Amino acid sequence: MADDGAVDPLVEPGLWIERIGDRIFPGGRPALFLDRDGTINVDTGYPDDPAAMVLRDGIAPVIEAANQRGIPVVVVTNQSGIARGYFGWDAFARVNGRVLDLLAEQNAFVDMVLACAYHEAGKGPLAAADHPMRKPNPGMLLEADRRLGLDLERSLIVGDKPADIEAGQRAGLKRGWLVDGEGSTMGGLSVSPLRDAADLKGLLAAIGSL
Repeated sequence: MADDGAVDPLVEPGLWIERIGDRIFPGGRPALFLDRDGTINVDTGYPDDPAAMVLRDGIAPVIEAANQRGIPVVVVTNQSGIARGYFGWDAFARVNGRVLDLLAEQNAFVDMVLACAYHEAGKGPLAAADHPMRKPNPGMLLEADRRLGLDLERSLIVGDKPADIEAGQRAGLKRGWLVDGEGSTMGGLSVSPLRDAADLKGLLAAIGSL
Protein backbone atom coordinates (compact mmCIF):
# COMPACT_ATOMS: atom_id res chain seq x y z
CA MET A 1 0.00 0.00 0.00
CA ALA A 2 1.00 3.64 -0.32
CA ASP A 3 3.31 5.00 2.36
CA ASP A 4 2.01 7.63 4.77
CA GLY A 5 2.38 11.02 3.17
CA ALA A 6 2.48 9.58 -0.35
CA VAL A 7 0.41 11.06 -3.15
CA ASP A 8 -3.07 9.56 -3.47
CA PRO A 9 -2.71 6.73 -6.01
CA LEU A 10 -6.22 7.40 -7.38
CA VAL A 11 -5.16 10.00 -9.92
CA GLU A 12 -8.59 10.13 -11.59
CA PRO A 13 -11.92 8.33 -11.03
CA GLY A 14 -10.92 5.26 -13.02
CA LEU A 15 -7.12 5.23 -12.82
CA TRP A 16 -4.88 4.06 -9.97
CA ILE A 17 -1.12 4.66 -10.18
CA GLU A 18 0.87 3.62 -7.13
CA ARG A 19 4.62 3.70 -6.72
CA ILE A 20 5.64 0.96 -4.30
CA GLY A 21 8.78 1.11 -2.18
CA ASP A 22 11.79 3.33 -2.65
CA ARG A 23 13.88 1.49 -5.22
CA ILE A 24 15.49 3.89 -7.69
CA PHE A 25 16.16 2.88 -11.28
CA PRO A 26 18.41 4.57 -13.81
CA GLY A 27 16.70 5.74 -16.97
CA GLY A 28 16.58 3.41 -19.94
CA ARG A 29 16.00 0.18 -18.02
CA PRO A 30 13.62 -2.43 -19.43
CA ALA A 31 10.66 -3.36 -17.23
CA LEU A 32 8.84 -6.56 -16.40
CA PHE A 33 5.14 -5.83 -16.92
CA LEU A 34 2.62 -8.25 -15.43
CA ASP A 35 -1.13 -8.50 -15.45
CA ARG A 36 -2.43 -9.29 -11.96
CA ASP A 37 -5.56 -11.48 -11.83
CA GLY A 38 -4.88 -14.79 -13.53
CA THR A 39 -1.17 -13.99 -13.90
CA ILE A 40 0.20 -13.16 -10.45
CA ASN A 41 -2.72 -14.48 -8.40
CA VAL A 42 -5.27 -17.16 -9.23
CA ASP A 43 -8.22 -15.45 -10.92
CA THR A 44 -11.36 -15.39 -8.75
CA GLY A 45 -13.54 -13.51 -11.23
CA TYR A 46 -14.06 -10.07 -9.72
CA PRO A 47 -11.64 -10.18 -6.79
CA ASP A 48 -12.89 -8.28 -3.74
CA ASP A 49 -11.83 -10.59 -0.87
CA PRO A 50 -8.19 -10.40 0.26
CA ALA A 51 -8.50 -13.74 2.06
CA ALA A 52 -9.24 -15.46 -1.26
CA MET A 53 -5.97 -14.42 -2.87
CA VAL A 54 -3.55 -17.22 -3.80
CA LEU A 55 -0.43 -16.75 -5.90
CA ARG A 56 0.01 -18.72 -9.08
CA ASP A 57 2.80 -21.27 -8.90
CA GLY A 58 6.16 -20.02 -10.08
CA ILE A 59 5.36 -16.33 -10.42
CA ALA A 60 7.14 -15.10 -7.28
CA PRO A 61 10.56 -16.37 -8.47
CA VAL A 62 10.01 -14.54 -11.77
CA ILE A 63 9.43 -11.26 -9.96
CA GLU A 64 12.33 -11.95 -7.59
CA ALA A 65 14.62 -12.52 -10.57
CA ALA A 66 13.67 -9.12 -11.99
CA ASN A 67 14.27 -7.53 -8.57
CA GLN A 68 17.75 -9.04 -8.44
CA ARG A 69 18.57 -7.74 -11.92
CA GLY A 70 17.48 -4.20 -11.05
CA ILE A 71 14.55 -4.40 -13.45
CA PRO A 72 11.40 -2.44 -12.51
CA VAL A 73 8.38 -4.69 -11.92
CA VAL A 74 5.14 -3.03 -13.03
CA VAL A 75 1.63 -4.44 -12.59
CA VAL A 76 -0.91 -3.30 -15.21
CA THR A 77 -4.43 -4.51 -14.46
CA ASN A 78 -7.91 -3.86 -15.84
CA GLN A 79 -10.52 -3.68 -13.05
CA SER A 80 -13.93 -3.58 -14.69
CA GLY A 81 -15.54 -4.83 -11.47
CA ILE A 82 -15.13 -1.30 -10.13
CA ALA A 83 -16.77 0.24 -13.21
CA ARG A 84 -19.66 -2.23 -12.93
CA GLY A 85 -20.21 -1.33 -9.29
CA TYR A 86 -19.32 -4.77 -7.90
CA PHE A 87 -16.77 -3.28 -5.49
CA GLY A 88 -14.88 -0.02 -4.95
CA TRP A 89 -11.32 1.20 -4.92
CA ASP A 90 -11.15 0.47 -1.19
CA ALA A 91 -11.69 -3.23 -1.87
CA PHE A 92 -9.20 -3.11 -4.72
CA ALA A 93 -6.62 -1.59 -2.37
CA ARG A 94 -7.14 -4.33 0.23
CA VAL A 95 -6.92 -7.12 -2.35
CA ASN A 96 -3.88 -5.59 -4.01
CA GLY A 97 -2.19 -5.14 -0.66
CA ARG A 98 -2.74 -8.81 0.11
CA VAL A 99 -1.24 -9.85 -3.25
CA LEU A 100 1.82 -7.68 -2.60
CA ASP A 101 2.15 -9.14 0.91
CA LEU A 102 2.02 -12.69 -0.45
CA LEU A 103 4.76 -11.83 -2.93
CA ALA A 104 6.87 -10.19 -0.23
CA GLU A 105 6.66 -13.38 1.82
CA GLN A 106 8.54 -15.01 -1.07
CA ASN A 107 11.04 -12.17 -1.40
CA ALA A 108 9.38 -10.74 -4.52
CA PHE A 109 8.53 -7.05 -4.79
CA VAL A 110 6.50 -4.90 -7.17
CA ASP A 111 7.65 -1.35 -7.94
CA MET A 112 4.53 0.17 -9.49
CA VAL A 113 0.85 -0.75 -9.82
CA LEU A 114 -1.42 0.75 -12.46
CA ALA A 115 -5.10 -0.19 -12.53
CA CYS A 116 -7.77 0.93 -14.97
CA ALA A 117 -11.45 0.78 -13.98
CA TYR A 118 -12.89 2.38 -17.10
CA HIS A 119 -15.25 0.13 -19.08
CA GLU A 120 -18.07 0.46 -21.56
CA ALA A 121 -20.42 -1.13 -18.99
CA GLY A 122 -19.32 1.33 -16.33
CA LYS A 123 -21.46 3.75 -14.42
CA GLY A 124 -21.10 7.52 -14.26
CA PRO A 125 -17.55 8.79 -14.80
CA LEU A 126 -16.25 5.22 -15.19
CA ALA A 127 -18.27 4.62 -18.38
CA ALA A 128 -15.90 4.64 -21.36
CA ALA A 129 -16.18 2.54 -24.49
CA ASP A 130 -12.49 2.52 -25.41
CA HIS A 131 -10.45 4.28 -22.76
CA PRO A 132 -6.75 4.64 -23.71
CA MET A 133 -5.68 3.20 -20.34
CA ARG A 134 -7.72 0.01 -20.62
CA LYS A 135 -5.89 -2.94 -22.15
CA PRO A 136 -5.57 -3.83 -25.03
CA ASN A 137 -4.80 -0.12 -25.34
CA PRO A 138 -1.22 0.58 -24.25
CA GLY A 139 -1.92 3.58 -22.01
CA MET A 140 -0.87 2.04 -18.69
CA LEU A 141 2.45 0.84 -20.11
CA LEU A 142 3.10 4.21 -21.71
CA GLU A 143 2.30 5.97 -18.43
CA ALA A 144 4.74 3.71 -16.58
CA ASP A 145 7.34 4.59 -19.20
CA ARG A 146 6.64 8.29 -18.71
CA ARG A 147 7.14 8.00 -14.97
CA LEU A 148 10.08 5.58 -14.89
CA GLY A 149 11.94 6.35 -18.15
CA LEU A 150 11.90 2.77 -19.45
CA ASP A 151 13.28 1.00 -22.48
CA LEU A 152 9.96 -0.38 -23.73
CA GLU A 153 11.43 -2.27 -26.68
CA ARG A 154 13.52 -4.43 -24.34
CA SER A 155 10.74 -4.79 -21.76
CA LEU A 156 8.78 -8.01 -21.21
CA ILE A 157 5.08 -8.57 -20.53
CA VAL A 158 3.32 -11.52 -18.91
CA GLY A 159 -0.45 -11.89 -19.01
CA ASP A 160 -3.25 -14.41 -19.22
CA LYS A 161 -5.32 -12.75 -21.96
CA PRO A 162 -4.59 -11.70 -25.54
CA ALA A 163 -5.46 -8.12 -24.50
CA ASP A 164 -2.42 -8.11 -22.22
CA ILE A 165 -0.14 -9.14 -25.04
CA GLU A 166 -1.73 -6.69 -27.48
CA ALA A 167 -1.15 -3.85 -25.03
CA GLY A 168 2.51 -4.81 -24.93
CA GLN A 169 2.74 -5.00 -28.70
CA ARG A 170 1.10 -1.59 -29.10
CA ALA A 171 3.53 -0.11 -26.55
CA GLY A 172 6.48 -1.30 -28.64
CA LEU A 173 7.52 -4.40 -26.67
CA LYS A 174 9.09 -7.31 -28.53
CA ARG A 175 8.51 -10.26 -26.17
CA GLY A 176 5.58 -11.52 -24.14
CA TRP A 177 4.41 -14.63 -22.30
CA LEU A 178 0.79 -15.81 -22.30
CA VAL A 179 -0.33 -17.90 -19.31
CA ASP A 180 -1.75 -21.22 -20.53
CA GLY A 181 -1.49 -19.88 -24.07
CA GLU A 182 0.24 -20.84 -27.29
CA GLY A 183 3.34 -19.54 -29.00
CA SER A 184 2.59 -16.99 -31.71
CA THR A 185 3.52 -13.58 -33.04
CA MET A 186 1.54 -10.36 -32.77
CA GLY A 187 2.89 -7.62 -34.97
CA GLY A 188 6.51 -7.27 -33.94
CA LEU A 189 6.01 -9.08 -30.63
CA SER A 190 6.96 -12.72 -30.11
CA VAL A 191 4.56 -14.57 -27.77
CA SER A 192 5.77 -17.54 -25.74
CA PRO A 193 3.46 -19.85 -23.78
CA LEU A 194 3.67 -19.97 -19.99
CA ARG A 195 2.36 -23.40 -19.09
CA ASP A 196 4.95 -25.41 -17.21
CA ALA A 197 8.36 -25.45 -15.56
CA ALA A 198 10.18 -25.40 -18.89
CA ASP A 199 8.30 -22.25 -19.95
CA LEU A 200 9.08 -20.63 -16.61
CA LYS A 201 12.74 -21.46 -17.12
CA GLY A 202 12.61 -19.69 -20.47
CA LEU A 203 11.05 -16.59 -18.92
CA LEU A 204 13.68 -16.57 -16.16
CA ALA A 205 16.40 -16.85 -18.80
CA ALA A 206 14.93 -13.89 -20.68
CA ILE A 207 14.95 -11.81 -17.51
CA GLY A 208 18.51 -12.87 -16.82
CA SER A 209 19.58 -11.67 -20.26
CA LEU A 210 18.23 -8.13 -19.83
